[in-house]
Amino acid sequence: MALSDNERVQWLRLARTPNVGPVTFAQLIARFGSATTAIAEVPRLARRGGGEAPKLPDEAVIRREIEQLAALGGRFVMSTEADFPSGLAALDTPPPLLAVLGHGVILKREMIAMVGARNASALGRKFAQRLAADLGEAGLVVASGMARGIDTAAHEGAMATGTCAVVAGGVDVVYPPENRALYDRLKAEGVIVSEMPLGEPPQARHFPRRNRIISGLARGVVVVEAAEGSGSLITARFALEQNREVFAVPGSPLDPRAKGTNRLLREGAVLTETAEDVLAVLKPILGGGFGEPAREPEATPSHLTDTEIDRVRTSVVEALGPAPVRVDELIRLCGVPAPAVLAVLLELELAGKLARHPGNEVSWSP
Repeated sequence: MALSDNERVQWLRLARTPNVGPVTFAQLIARFGSATTAIAEVPRLARRGGGEAPKLPDEAVIRREIEQLAALGGRFVMSTEADFPSGLAALDTPPPLLAVLGHGVILKREMIAMVGARNASALGRKFAQRLAADLGEAGLVVASGMARGIDTAAHEGAMATGTCAVVAGGVDVVYPPENRALYDRLKAEGVIVSEMPLGEPPQARHFPRRNRIISGLARGVVVVEAAEGSGSLITARFALEQNREVFAVPGSPLDPRAKGTNRLLREGAVLTETAEDVLAVLKPILGGGFGEPAREPEATPSHLTDTEIDRVRTSVVEALGPAPVRVDELIRLCGVPAPAVLAVLLELELAGKLARHPGNEVSWSP
């Protein structure tokens, strides 16, 4: 769906509004039909949720961001537009938009993600670079996160055939700083994408969102050297939730950087020693589309009056606590129609009183 220039501005304003994440954004669009109408309703909904209205981004600031990205040679691609990556569009709640810098046509090709340790071993980096080159020669774009170690090696290996960097800050921010030369090559020969505002420095809370995009873009995720609790394992978990394949490279039991990958193998990941191990799994499915989302999309809170929503707000708030609970379990506990529960959650999130977690879970955020 093509958006008018004004609707594109309002789309970006809504995506940049505090307390509006991908789930809330999708529900607002589904409920009100357009970003223009939704953003006008945000203050009212936040007040109904018991909080102050979030500060809406200034329209002039948003227009300036669009112009600045264009001056860099990039552009924004909204989730309803034809150029939006099909893998991300197939997610139950895709990111509302991507800032794209470089050769956007790369995003139309099939991808494999490769992630791993920042403090990777020399052998790990060498293996990742060779594997990325082989997968690129087979026709796959290699997506990674432009971090030190395995990410850098993967981008370098696939530079000649096509590589995509998903960054946790703005697409104009080079992080880590020592990867300036790699950033310049990615901008000239590959593609760099992010859902963060221009100029935004990477922050810890941004990396899970970055990792979700990395796995969502790709048919599968290859993990090369990952310690327990690492961001690479978060990417692998997202891949499983998104019905993507997970591949893992085995390592020495004596190396802490192999603990995570070896655990993935015990849990059913595909043991990967060569590109053929990856291609053997992907070849049967490369001819089709990305398939259905990992779970059924949530019902949308449309056609509900404020009175109907008020009736269920107390039971929803009472059922919420500091421990995350799945939304479908919350609906069961409250014993009320799902659209009403979703409408209350929408208002609470806009009011800053609800936190969302991976796996379609929510918790009270006082």
